[in-house]
Amino acid sequence: MLNHVSVGVTDFARAAKFYDAVLGTLGYKRVADYSPHAIGYGTDRPEFWIGAPHNQRPMSAGNGTHLGFSARTKAQVLKFHEVALREGGSNNGEPGPRPDYGADYYGAFIYDLDGNKLEAALDAAPKAKAQAATKFAVKWCEELRTGSAQRKLQAGSSLLDYGLAVFSLSDDGSDRLMIYSDQVATTSVPG
Repeated sequence: MLNHVSVGVTDFARAAKFYDAVLGTLGYKRVADYSPHAIGYGTDRPEFWIGAPHNQRPMSAGNGTHLGFSARTKAQVLKFHEVALREGGSNNGEPGPRPDYGADYYGAFIYDLDGNKLEAALDAAPKAKAQAATKFAVKWCEELRTGSAQRKLQAGSSLLDYGLAVFSLSDDGSDRLMIYSDQVATTSVPG
């Protein structure tokens, strides 16, 4: 839904040091650098920006603003919290389960140097569903090879419920089925 988010900072150099360290714990890095005006963080494109407010007025933290960054493991959530506190942020919620947000939700909350509320969040449910769908798909491919393709083709339609996006035969002559998901690594099944 969102292309990117920006927050204002008061001390650009100090904020850059803070975000380099804190977002690094989640695997994010500087992908655009217009220092001393703005820095964009992400994995391959800028999705989160820091910088001076565009209207040249003093920065202020948004009342009710909350930015949640995706974590892939509980260890990343713990490290995010630890590094944020070490770099001058303040605690707004220890790392731990958040059953009010979902049965598999795990998060930690901090305030950055300027009072922006940040979170590292892990929601294990979609990943677990995608991994289960991948296992099912691999088994389904094996059954395709043994001749029960028609029956399994209909069962395969339920894979979309688990977050698998596309099945397609590869065009490179390898006769492999490619399984794509935004939650798990692409799986290649030899044909």
